Amino acid sequence: MTDEPLERWAARRQGRLRKPGERTAITLGTGPQRAAHVDPDAPRLILEWDGFAWQPLMPVENYAAARRALNPQPDSTPANQAEATGPVMGRNPLAPGTGRHRKPSS
Repeated sequence: MTDEPLERWAARRQGRLRKPGERTAITLGTGPQRAAHVDPDAPRLILEWDGFAWQPLMPVENYAAARRALNPQPDSTPANQAEATGPVMGRNPLAPGTGRHRKPSS
C-alpha cells in the first residue's frame, strides 16, 4: 500500500472542514436537543462557526425566525421576477391534462 502525498491529504481534509461563517440554530428549552420542527414556538439561539468554536450570534423568538435568519431571501428585483415567471413557473400544476399520472375523467 502506498502512502498518500501530504498535499493531497491536506487538500482533502480542508474540503471536509466546516467553513468559518457557517450558521446553525439550537433550541433554548429544557431537555436534550431534538429536531427543529418538534417545538416550533420555542426560542432559538443562532450560532456562527468562527473556525475554532461556535459563537453565539443572536437569539430569535421561534423556528420561523430562525429559518429566516439562517436562509435570508435575496431581494427580488423586477428583472429577477421576469425570469421567474416563465412558461413553467406561470402554469397551474393542477390544471386538467392528459399526463401519465392523471386520472381519466368519468
